[in-house]
Amino acid sequence: MSALLEIRDLRFGWPGQPPLFTGLNASVGPGVSLVTGDEQSGKTTLLRILSGKLAPDGGRLVWHGEVVDGASDAWQRQVFWIHPHTDRHDHASAVDWWTGLKTRYPRFSDKALDLLIEGFGLAPHLAKPLYMLSTGSKRKVWLCGAFAAGTPLTLLDQPFAALDGPAIRFMTELLQDVATHPARAWLFADFEAPPDVPLAATITL
Repeated sequence: MSALLEIRDLRFGWPGQPPLFTGLNASVGPGVSLVTGDEQSGKTTLLRILSGKLAPDGGRLVWHGEVVDGASDAWQRQVFWIHPHTDRHDHASAVDWWTGLKTRYPRFSDKALDLLIEGFGLAPHLAKPLYMLSTGSKRKVWLCGAFAAGTPLTLLDQPFAALDGPAIRFMTELLQDVATHPARAWLFADFEAPPDVPLAATITL
């Protein structure tokens, strides 16, 4: 299966610390792929670099054979990413945040969003400011946005963390459904792969 995203000779380190990546190479094809590694191995940092929110020290990201300018508006419309611990949107409601996503992502699907709201059981929380939600409910809001955005590349950081049992099962079903998609990629970071989800690739840091 041909790669959608190629990571070539990626290098990055935080100031005053040993480098996280020194010549990282990897390929991500369609479907679901996993970034895994120990604590502090750079899983979240890699997702931030792929999203264009953090500049690497060197190397290239190649999407469909073209070098990516991570900071460009064109790339920002192609990739979905939100840090799961962000408080940047705390005073907005879930509906307000999703409405904002529609201006960025041209393939955003209201129909998909309705199904995701039902699947994650978020209906009672739609109008509440996000700071009033539990950690698990906020995660569900981010995940609804991720799967409704329709981006060719979706980046997820520990998508099962803080979810209740029914939400974990629904999240697993979502990944199973997209695992066979021929033209889009979902890359998630976690300590281990979820059971029963076929992976296109695993990147071990």
